[in-house]
Amino acid sequence: MSLNNTLPEPGQLVEVRRRQWVVTDISGGALSASGSSGHHIVALSSLDEDSIAEEIQVVWQIEPGAQILEKAGLPSITGWDTTERLDAFLDAVRWGAVTNADRSFLQSPFRSGITIEDYQLDPLVRAVDMARVNLLIADDVGLGKTIEAGLVIQELLVRHRARTVLVVAPASLLVKWQREMQEKFGLEFRIVDTEYVKRLRRERGIHVNPWTSYPRLIASMDWMKSGEGFRLLKDVLPLHNTYPRKFDILVVDEAHNIAPAASVLYAIESLRTRLVRMLAPHFTHHLFLSATPHNGYQASFTSLLELLDDQRFARTVLPDEKQLHRVMVRRLKSDILDKDGKPVFPARKLECLEVDYTEEERQIQKLLKEFTSDRSKSVKGTRFAYGSDFVHILLKKRLFSSPMAFANTLAKHRETLERGRSKKEPEVIDDRVLRKAILKTEEEYSDDGQAEHAQHEALAIANEFAAPLTREQRVMLDSLTTWADKARNQVDSKAKAIIEWLETHLKTNGRWNGKRVILFTEYRATHSWLQQILCTHGFGGDRLMYLHGGMTQDEREPVKAAFQAHPDISPVRILLATDAASEGIDLQNHCNYLIHVEIPWNPNVMEQRMDVSTDMVRKSMKFLFGIRSGKGFQLQQMPV
Repeated sequence: MSLNNTLPEPGQLVEVRRRQWVVTDISGGALSASGSSGHHIVALSSLDEDSIAEEIQVVWQIEPGAQILEKAGLPSITGWDTTERLDAFLDAVRWGAVTNADRSFLQSPFRSGITIEDYQLDPLVRAVDMARVNLLIADDVGLGKTIEAGLVIQELLVRHRARTVLVVAPASLLVKWQREMQEKFGLEFRIVDTEYVKRLRRERGIHVNPWTSYPRLIASMDWMKSGEGFRLLKDVLPLHNTYPRKFDILVVDEAHNIAPAASVLYAIESLRTRLVRMLAPHFTHHLFLSATPHNGYQASFTSLLELLDDQRFARTVLPDEKQLHRVMVRRLKSDILDKDGKPVFPARKLECLEVDYTEEERQIQKLLKEFTSDRSKSVKGTRFAYGSDFVHILLKKRLFSSPMAFANTLAKHRETLERGRSKKEPEVIDDRVLRKAILKTEEEYSDDGQAEHAQHEALAIANEFAAPLTREQRVMLDSLTTWADKARNQVDSKAKAIIEWLETHLKTNGRWNGKRVILFTEYRATHSWLQQILCTHGFGGDRLMYLHGGMTQDEREPVKAAFQAHPDISPVRILLATDAASEGIDLQNHCNYLIHVEIPWNPNVMEQRMDVSTDMVRKSMKFLFGIRSGKGFQLQQMPV
């Protein structure tokens, strides 16, 4: 083994393990066994931005690749700047000094590469005036909440009021956040996930913690809330609140996802809620972003406000209007007017297209209702009624999505049900496992396959302790299975209505016009089913593109680019997308219509996607759900 014979001096710059360090101390001198060649322990302090003040000790003579970096002297003078250049430099220095001292001078708007609207400065001005920034940015969809948050982050960094930033977001938005922060604000963020942890351990050793590896990080709320991500997070958080706080800025995107589920009287905390409740006290500043912060339940909304600022708000206590106004920024698109007082954004309209089911389809809906009602009676009053309700709702949702989605879930249901009930008596722990599995299905997934796997896993656990099939139930199940196997690849009434709609709106006199539509599906099976139908009815080829959660980011970007290109350049007219893969599509400027192939059971989904008022969405959904057992089903279309 070759030795590093030249010993560095304290204060000298060295390179060790492909990183730069400054030597802080040297000890030893005769540490080798023979004593003939002295080995020295050199203490090093990191100079890299992502690991400021990290310290290690190495045995210098046997450390592979260790080298002393040459001392850098003062630069040689090769010329003189002009007086104009010197004045510009001095002006920049004065401006920086003034803006750090005077709150009325803002820097981030001039340091960002974006065109800023006046209304986007409101959160920034509020943040600068706050000793500790606690803001709920609840602007309407499309008003630029990410830009507003970026302005606040950059201003706090420039003013040296913050150094570390953690963005917690749904998995489907991580790359979008990383790209926008880099392109629009010049801020590099790193995405913390399993691959990032593996890479860090290869580069820095197995004891490295990703949450202290870089000052600006982005992570998925579902990856953080349990497993390795949660364990590593607990390792770096202090046992008690410290002053100053351990970290600086916490940003929670789609903050309604962390609000606890609520009934009329109380809120039930999810793992996401507990995660943010654990994180928030260790951050100085908090930015929560959501277009739909209120789900209609006071207990849930007040719990969200308490997570944001527990000094001003408390669970179940109606917030004071003045205090709420201090922390909440809420503007609708209808509130944004130009200099002439006219709306800047066009009004959007929610329309319902009725679809008449055939007699056979209505009979299948009726049969499924009878089957699930009869099955519910067998577990009524037991602890497993909860699991049965989940299975029955899932079957109904799948039936109203597509024959293929229903056939796949029904086959899985039948397979697990016919295995027979477990011989052991159900215990309390079984109930916990079931509830945990069902709760897992309610999480957001960036991959549709993972979501489907979670649903089938919960279905299998629920069926393990379900009551055996009676003879009448088996007959009904056989009838449902026969119909599902026959119809899974066929065109149903809903698909016919979609095809007729496309013919009417995307073609003029039989020729394609310049209008575009996005078809949203919840399930990957419905996505595949509809893609197959569109291709066989003349809507395939270069006119149709698709996105789903199983695609990588590199595969998605060309699809989005083609759909968002001008219609004269790109022939694409139809984008078939699952909800998991739809984030990042510019709906405002590149799409004429949105169609939900199935009605979202959560009103917030439609409200955010359609960009219409909550009241309109809820009234429409109430009407649509009310007619499910009657004449027909509804599709939603929304012209932009």
